[in-house]
Amino acid sequence: MAVGAEAGGGVRRRGCACAKADFFPEESFSSWAAYGRALRSTAPRLADRLTSRSLEATELHEVRARSGADMKRDLTWWDLAWFGVGAVIGAGIFVLTGQEAKEVAGPAVVVSYVVSGVSAMLSVFCYTEFAVEIPVAGGSFAYLRVELGDFMAFVAAGNILLEYCIGGAAVARAWTSYFATLLNHQPSDFRIHAPALSPHYSELDPIAVVVITLICALAVLSTKGSSRFNYLLSILHLAVVAFIIVAGLTKADTSNMRDFAPFGARGIFAASAVLFFAYIGFDAVSTMAEETRNPARDIPVGLVGSMAVTTALYCVLAVTLCLMQPYGAIDKDAPFSVAFADRGMDWAKYVVAFGALKGMTTVLLVSAVGQARYLTHIARTHMMPPWLARVHPRTGTPVNATVVMLFATAVIAFFTDLGILANLLSISTLFIFMLVAVALLVRRYYVTGETTAANRNKLVACIAAILATSVATATCWGLNVDGWVPYAVTVPAWLASTVCLWALVPQARTPKLWGAPLVPWLPSASIAINIFLLGSIDAKSFERFGIWSAALLVYYLFVGLHASYDEAKAIAAEARAGKVEDGDAGQVAPPTNGK
Repeated sequence: MAVGAEAGGGVRRRGCACAKADFFPEESFSSWAAYGRALRSTAPRLADRLTSRSLEATELHEVRARSGADMKRDLTWWDLAWFGVGAVIGAGIFVLTGQEAKEVAGPAVVVSYVVSGVSAMLSVFCYTEFAVEIPVAGGSFAYLRVELGDFMAFVAAGNILLEYCIGGAAVARAWTSYFATLLNHQPSDFRIHAPALSPHYSELDPIAVVVITLICALAVLSTKGSSRFNYLLSILHLAVVAFIIVAGLTKADTSNMRDFAPFGARGIFAASAVLFFAYIGFDAVSTMAEETRNPARDIPVGLVGSMAVTTALYCVLAVTLCLMQPYGAIDKDAPFSVAFADRGMDWAKYVVAFGALKGMTTVLLVSAVGQARYLTHIARTHMMPPWLARVHPRTGTPVNATVVMLFATAVIAFFTDLGILANLLSISTLFIFMLVAVALLVRRYYVTGETTAANRNKLVACIAAILATSVATATCWGLNVDGWVPYAVTVPAWLASTVCLWALVPQARTPKLWGAPLVPWLPSASIAINIFLLGSIDAKSFERFGIWSAALLVYYLFVGLHASYDEAKAIAAEARAGKVEDGDAGQVAPPTNGK
């Protein structure tokens, strides 16, 4: 059992062990013969994992115990709020605003920020209820294991890891761009051109790798120390944002806004899908629930408050930029710095670049903290090697997971262009947020042993209808279907599906501590808007997403499925009094906590 045995038996090895048992301790990998038997059992094991749902108690106790040492509960709502601000205000507003205003939306980029901000806020409410009720480091991975089952949680896990690696890489490359501006250079001056590589992967960025390495060192030392560093930098960063708004508006020219939406509604929503990248990061705050002193109070205040502040600042900053310059003259790499230089405030570009660097540094730091905690909890279930789940007893941080994730991030940042990263990142994130909204509906309306078969079937039908109508609307938009007739069918059909869920299916659960408002309307709207924004992303990004998803499935069928199956059996054997997964219900006593 390796990690599990260590946690249960009180034995802990020191150092960075690299024995086979640290990575593949499960029975299925004990020998080639055992692995062959496991592969021959793939079909029944997959069927078991497709239907298994983890218990909250299992996530909070048995699974968490796989890390050996506990993470330190040092964080308050103040820490979480600043983590939220630090996680979000960074490369998105300082880089993608210029790119999308110039080429996709024009001055209507502010509307794009509103649309993506509303989508993000809906997801924040869904995340918050889960984070309060299930305060573990796994974030959306743990929430989906509890409500949608092991397999869907794994699908989300792969995309979560992709989201964090790509997000960190994109911010690190943007860091280099603003660092170059601060030194009166072009970003290409600090990158190594490799003509033998594909054009999108030929600008090698060593500075991004150095920045990620320094962030990694800070993240493994202390979560509380990282928090203090984050909110000090974030306070300075907000001061720079205030300067940009005030100084920029003194150079405003309202004539720049006359051609407000030159690319039409399609451009607005296409920009919204990409600008969703600017809001990514708040989900990292939910992974810190395990280290929060009072989750029921601190998480709602920290998450909702930071997202409200961020959305307002984004909209004002976008308006300021478009008032300073005609949208066609906006610089894609460093829009605010160049705008001030063009308006006769050349000195201000240094303030902007300095502020942007601080903002992107905090984004990288919060991302490093969040992604390591996701990977830690995934490894606790043995879907990834359990060596990654270890928490260092002295620092109280997941050192192994932090180093591995930031190494992967550094490799991607070294090679890959920002445009490719932003689109692919948005797909993964929107997909995960949609799944969390579905999970919230399941959580409120379905409890094993209490919900009748008739109500369960109505719930499944309503959720399927919400998904189908949302996909139909997004498909019509993505295929550029002319006219309003298709939307006059799909949108009312989505509304009718939500009404049926609200009117015909009774809620089976009331949140104990804090609940999302307006259920089922809020999660249903979150599903619809996330899927709609997916329909605005280019086909090439979906091809890359498909390749990644296929790779995930191959890994799951050959490794993750068998490791997690064995671990689920081990957890069930340790908790026969009822703390088991539904998928193993035939082997042990039925669960008693309502799942």
